Amino acid sequence: MRPAVSMSAPDPRESAPGLRPLRLLPSFKVKLGVLVAVSVTVAAALAWLGVRAGLHPLITIPVIVIIALVITQILARGMTSPLRQMTRAAQAMARGDYSQPITATSRDEVGQLAEAFTVMARDLEETDRMRRDLVANVSHELRTPVAALRGQLENLVDGVTQADPASLQVALTETERLSRLVDHLLDLSRLDAGVIQLDPQTIEITPFLHEAVDHASLVARARGRDVHWTIDVRPADLTVDADPERIHQVIANLLDNASRHSPAGGRIRVTAAPGEHGDGVWLEVRDDGPGIAFEDRELVFERFQRGGSADSSGGTGLGLAIARWAVALHGGRIEVLDDDLPAHRESGRSSVIRVTLPTKP
Repeated sequence: MRPAVSMSAPDPRESAPGLRPLRLLPSFKVKLGVLVAVSVTVAAALAWLGVRAGLHPLITIPVIVIIALVITQILARGMTSPLRQMTRAAQAMARGDYSQPITATSRDEVGQLAEAFTVMARDLEETDRMRRDLVANVSHELRTPVAALRGQLENLVDGVTQADPASLQVALTETERLSRLVDHLLDLSRLDAGVIQLDPQTIEITPFLHEAVDHASLVARARGRDVHWTIDVRPADLTVDADPERIHQVIANLLDNASRHSPAGGRIRVTAAPGEHGDGVWLEVRDDGPGIAFEDRELVFERFQRGGSADSSGGTGLGLAIARWAVALHGGRIEVLDDDLPAHRESGRSSVIRVTLPTKP
């Protein structure tokens, strides 16, 4: 949470319509012209009245200057009010407070600037929140495998445990988890920088999915996950033009997610078929896990999220976010579909994720 920042309340006179007589004029240049015209007219009228009244210039000139300055101040205050508000808001933003209000009632250039400043402040606040969340979540995700790896290595060094295959496997598992997190963070940095280029090739879906499942099954067995895999591609010679590396990344993340959430002895089904209108190919992964709540079907594709809560299943919490990004690069979509399992159908939960890829990326 951002620490509270004490700020003085905005001056109510800044937004009082009565003190902004020029607010309805459409242009700042027109307002300046009116301001000069009014000041000159008032000064000329007062000078004429002074001459008519027979007053000495040493008396009339100071009076005319003071009155002209007062009128100019009254008219200019409303013109510059949004600028003063933006100055205070910018100073507050430098201290981490994005809540300073900016009242823009005019339609001139200053009013447009105030509206753009408000949008910028909102975007900066969201960016700052995402940055803090990213740092907090990365720190959390790094701390768990680092602590486990350190504890295991300390036991080996102190002679508490022997360097047998089982203890080394624990250390290897945590190291692989760290490696996955680093790889995912690098992918996200490329995502944000927009430096990824696609290399479309014709992918034969059947051998492609078999290769991905073989790798996923090895990872699942290394974790002690006892799950069964089935692959169904119709027709068997189905192909799609896409970047093999990116699509493998998508499928690998979906299979990894499914294996981590499947119960012991559960079945993970991977299917592929042409799109309903022949305009693409869909790839689908479903498992026997608890499923995703209906209200969380979009949230699971956000970074470090899993079903509406921070990821605690052993993954990095980034897999589905990266999968959505890679699919979007191809012009496709990834979504959680309704599940036909009776228990899931009644509760609105689902363990079915479908990737739809267009014929040409």
